[in-house]
Amino acid sequence: MDGRRIQGFMLTGGTRATLRGTCNRTGHPQEGSILIAPHLEAGLYDAIVTAGAVVCGGGGQTGHMQSLCRGRGIPVLRVDEADLADLVGEVTLDLENGSILLHPDPEPAPAPRTDPTAEDLGAACAVIADFQDIRTVNSCGPNAKRVESFFIREEFLCLAAGLSPFDALDGGPAEIARYGRAIAERLCSFVEELLPDQRIVLRLLDLRSDHAASVTEQSAVAVEPNPELGLHGARWLLGSAPYRDALRTVLDTLHARLGDRARRVHLSVPFLNDADEYAQLRAHLELPPTVSLSAFIETPAAVHATPQICAAGASELFVGVKDLVQFYLAADRGNHLVADSYQTRHPAVLDGVRRVVEAARAAGTPVRVFSLGTDLTHYLAQLPTPDGYMMCTAELTEVLRPQAVPVG
Repeated sequence: MDGRRIQGFMLTGGTRATLRGTCNRTGHPQEGSILIAPHLEAGLYDAIVTAGAVVCGGGGQTGHMQSLCRGRGIPVLRVDEADLADLVGEVTLDLENGSILLHPDPEPAPAPRTDPTAEDLGAACAVIADFQDIRTVNSCGPNAKRVESFFIREEFLCLAAGLSPFDALDGGPAEIARYGRAIAERLCSFVEELLPDQRIVLRLLDLRSDHAASVTEQSAVAVEPNPELGLHGARWLLGSAPYRDALRTVLDTLHARLGDRARRVHLSVPFLNDADEYAQLRAHLELPPTVSLSAFIETPAAVHATPQICAAGASELFVGVKDLVQFYLAADRGNHLVADSYQTRHPAVLDGVRRVVEAARAAGTPVRVFSLGTDLTHYLAQLPTPDGYMMCTAELTEVLRPQAVPVG
């Protein structure tokens, strides 16, 4: 015996490099156990065929029971018979090296799995598709107050209102104004659903050409070979004077309808690369100083430029993990053929998110990180704490709803 390891000789191999199990010294069948016996004999047949492995004190490679094990893929390890007495409780067979690792002290029981709680979310942001989602979140009981903001894409407002953005923006001043009023009306209905201290974050129009083509009837839509990397987000907004005019109508209508409550609607820049784009876009949109403008960090370039984006005046940051994954790993999030390469927990992605959170915290800029429900526990363990997490409505409500207290 060498420390906690017993060296032996493999009589028959198996399909695994290591095998951990509980020693069975009874001679009776115990499914998946490690059978311990001085010799293999026919009387142990039932115990042998149900074992995960066998450790014996004698015998050769061609014995009948050894051949049975070989045919069943049951590894058999022979050790000195004197060492059999040490094989109790749980042990690990190192089948590659023909040895046994002992566990003389019981290993501590694994910590019980702790599901994320509402407290873990920080100042949470709910990703929604319509005002009904606000009602759903705010009906989750006392934890609903932990949801500080609701995030919605302008494209979703268009779908709900039956709007074709490109047609409207190409339709002249009257259609542009009508579009702006329609967006504002939807936002007003959202504000009416908010609890005190909650707000709406509108992600400005980010309509890729392939998506735009499906909702556009009159305007020409460019055919791009790779729309995901094409003319959309901040780069499209910078080139659109009609959208600037429509956004002015949105803000004027909100102020007229809501008064001071219009401040509960915040704006966010999508698909941004750097601080220059941020500054140029704010100037292009002619936003008054009283209107805050946050930024989505969803490209590697934006990760790199986070300190400068904060310094340029971004009111807060939202880390778009789903897009970061596809750009970091060159794996299209909508292509099932590369689904194995699209990894939301990839170290490179987490390193990027970590850099954003740390840079934002150093600058004093609030930062929120998007998380799938299945990733939240992992992110909580691996990332520095952001100001809050963003989650889709259904997954967020699972965390927010009070957990049942076990009886007894």
